[in-house]
Amino acid sequence: MKFIKLGAITSLLILSSNLFAYGVGYTSYPLAVDKNLLSAEFTGIMSNGSGVGLQGRFTRKLDDIMSLEAGAGLGAGDRSSRIFAASDFEIFPDYENQPKFAIKTSVERASEFKDAIVILGVTPVVSKGLSFWGQEGFPYVALPLGIGLNTDDKKYHTRVNAALGINGHIPLEGYKKLVGQIEAQIDLRNTYSGIFLGMSYPLD
Repeated sequence: MKFIKLGAITSLLILSSNLFAYGVGYTSYPLAVDKNLLSAEFTGIMSNGSGVGLQGRFTRKLDDIMSLEAGAGLGAGDRSSRIFAASDFEIFPDYENQPKFAIKTSVERASEFKDAIVILGVTPVVSKGLSFWGQEGFPYVALPLGIGLNTDDKKYHTRVNAALGINGHIPLEGYKKLVGQIEAQIDLRNTYSGIFLGMSYPLD
């Protein structure tokens, strides 16, 4: 019942206007099968349509190799409206000296500079669980790639970002159940540079 309610809330958010969602998400985090993360995130776009905002993201681990997510948020700036859904596929697990390698696929509908854009994305993500002063963290690097179709003039354009981030449990007494995240993205082609800060609560 809890999962159904969360799904309904997420669907309502996605159908609302003036929404956007950014960042690679929690692909590198070792979420257990049939578990969920409900996330609140600060977004800061610093180039090519700058603006700040807040967003929500819901992530569910379906099985050993696949997870699904959806999210929505409110914000300001020229990139003022975006909805998305995505899936992660684990190709190689994080095992001994081997880093985790995953592929994230996504579909988005965005309003950018008053143009309606549909974006199909593929993001390779490499991550590794490491110990930082006795606390485990999961740093990652990613290369978000996309093709954007301007639905007004029917023209396509390619989009490329470079992303670097880390997530893991908050190392503070009383908050260790929460999962924190920080990510930076650099515009390589037709996108944006920004920084994203998130906090997630695990749900059964």
